[in-house]
Amino acid sequence: MTSFQTLTAIDNATYLQKKEIADFLFQHLDEYGDPHEHIMRCLDYALDQAVDKGGFVVLAREGEEVVGAVVVNKTGMSGYIPENILVYVAVDASQRGKGLGKRLMQMAINLAQGAVALHVEPDNPAKKLYEKLGFTHKYLEMRLTK
Repeated sequence: MTSFQTLTAIDNATYLQKKEIADFLFQHLDEYGDPHEHIMRCLDYALDQAVDKGGFVVLAREGEEVVGAVVVNKTGMSGYIPENILVYVAVDASQRGKGLGKRLMQMAINLAQGAVALHVEPDNPAKKLYEKLGFTHKYLEMRLTK
């Protein structure tokens, strides 16, 4: 049976808890992932108690094993930029196609206060799920990496 857990700054997540989540995301994001240290920094931001940071994590577990995770960071902005950015969402390959990703996304959307943005690669199969949940592609993102 799948159980769900939400972590926020008030939960005082330990390094080992964050590492467990980062390890899961690093393994299951496949080609859409980031380096492990970037995932850890994202978790530090989401679960930090500093006033200028914040967010939350929603986890799905089968027993003790993480089988799904969503990480949302607060942007600290409102109106001109969405208040939240969904940074990571991943589901264990053995759980895909069972609606777990949709349940995790719905929980994250319900927990987020304000608008939610996410970035998705055009060829990512999850793009269809995001569209079904109401996400639209209003802008083309451009970046300058220095």
